[in-house]
Amino acid sequence: MEGAYSTNSRAQNAILIILLYTASSISFISALKKTNVEFIRSSCSLTAYPTLCFNSLSTQAGAIQTSPKLLAQTALSVTLDTTRSTSSAMVKLSQVHGMIPREVAAMKDCIEMLSDSVYELNRSLKEMNRPGSKDSGLVINDIQTWVSSAMTDEDTCSEGFVNDPKMKSVVRGKIVNVAHLTSNALALINSYASFSKHEIQRN
Repeated sequence: MEGAYSTNSRAQNAILIILLYTASSISFISALKKTNVEFIRSSCSLTAYPTLCFNSLSTQAGAIQTSPKLLAQTALSVTLDTTRSTSSAMVKLSQVHGMIPREVAAMKDCIEMLSDSVYELNRSLKEMNRPGSKDSGLVINDIQTWVSSAMTDEDTCSEGFVNDPKMKSVVRGKIVNVAHLTSNALALINSYASFSKHEIQRN
């Protein structure tokens, strides 16, 4: 009986330890996830469109963790994907019959500008993902320039329909989200650049 009691006691202790370990692990993971999410929320508060920023990035909290670089890279990636899908939607819209020549010309210009934006954003993302660099400061400056250029293209695209309120409204509805995402990505890149510069000076 005493041996059976001892065995049961050891089994209960083992189960208790496992339960405590599991609970501890869950609490740790939960706290870590909360920290990652709060990092994104705090970083996004510095952008022009914080709610859009948080909503577009918080689902990637596990991958981003608390890294300013990964946050900027993810923001660029989300912006690039959205710009590509918007560009495809604009191509389909351009094929709608009944547009007058002025609308056709403006749409063509807009599609070309979105294509330029995709190129600039893709170029920026590739550069940020490239391991190692001889001069990270110059690389960041290039990326800031490219993303700024993409944002200018998007603004110009929307302005191309200034004399056609109806078409401008349709186009603006598709472009504004891309422009805001690009603005946020640039803000996060600027934050990362400041962080990176501070780290270099500290070391």
